[in-house]
Amino acid sequence: MSQVADARRPSIAVSEEGGRTIWALSGVWNTRSVHLVDAPTRELEQSHPRGEVILDVTGVTGLDTAGAWLIQRLADSQRRAGAPVEIVGASPSASILLDAVGEALDDGPEVSRRLQPFIVIRWLETLGRLTVAAFDDFVAGMYILGSTIRGAQMKLGRGHAVNPAAIFNQIDRMGVGAIPVVVLISSIVGAIVAQQGAYQLRWFGAEIFIVDLVGILTLRELGVLLTSIMIAGRSGSAITAEIGSMKMREEIDALKVIGLNPIGVLVFPRLVALVIAVPCLTIVANAASLSGAMLVADIYSGIPPEAFIDRLRASVDLSTIFAGMIKAPFMALIIGIIASVEGMKVGGSAESLGRHVTASVVKSIFVVIVLDGLFAMFYVAIDF
Repeated sequence: MSQVADARRPSIAVSEEGGRTIWALSGVWNTRSVHLVDAPTRELEQSHPRGEVILDVTGVTGLDTAGAWLIQRLADSQRRAGAPVEIVGASPSASILLDAVGEALDDGPEVSRRLQPFIVIRWLETLGRLTVAAFDDFVAGMYILGSTIRGAQMKLGRGHAVNPAAIFNQIDRMGVGAIPVVVLISSIVGAIVAQQGAYQLRWFGAEIFIVDLVGILTLRELGVLLTSIMIAGRSGSAITAEIGSMKMREEIDALKVIGLNPIGVLVFPRLVALVIAVPCLTIVANAASLSGAMLVADIYSGIPPEAFIDRLRASVDLSTIFAGMIKAPFMALIIGIIASVEGMKVGGSAESLGRHVTASVVKSIFVVIVLDGLFAMFYVAIDF
């Protein structure tokens, strides 16, 4: 019985022949026994024999992943020291296991650190990947926009099949449901702008001009920008989550199987609802912001509502109102397209869903702010 146990015990015999160092392995090298040869293999890893190193595994009668990893670790240590290493005597199954473990060992963190490129190369690689990803997102967004402009296309081969119920349902969710938060945030921001403006203008005895400040700033910039940011965080994330969840459960593939166009069923009603809801919410946000500013002007600066309204009528005109309202449909399209693209990119895991919902909100807010700046420069260029 003891002889059988000794035969199964893993061991390493060291010899030299013809200028080559031969390490003959024998016994069973598996999870239960590799601890017996861990210390000897580490000693051999620290040695630096001259010439070629031969790992003879002919005597290995049993091998699993743990044993293969120990053998490959021993071979890799000698390769790093500059010695040529050859593993001989392995059976076909053992060769497959040793090759697989060797590939995994080559991809380990130590080798990755050794092969990591220069930091400038990594930055350029990251920039290139981001550029390609942005181009892919742009192409996907243009596809969704083109499909939406063409029509609902509920059935393949049909140019029109608009579902009014779906559109009104989305308007109710994205528009009517967002009124409380839009009114709250806009009124607070309008009050803060009025209070800070009055505090600064008081030094010059020109507190009445806070009406001009709040009126022009709200109607041209703040109203539509705050509304778009809130819609991006509230409705844009919801669109990405809804489409992404359907993508995870393969419901989008099911729509294609039954002959329905996912863009017409899922994206078209949401984009149309956003284009209708965001301008309406912008009007609500403008009114709420001016109301908050009017309340602060009355309490903080003693400007009665009648004087505030009279000054507002003198300081703003239709071009000021239209300057903000023109932006609203474009902001809505940007939010809806980005949210839909990110939803279609969701994979099969909850982690992927959360990552793309976050990306949807961040990208939407970023592009909305950039678009607002482009509109501002355009208005200046045409003196509008």
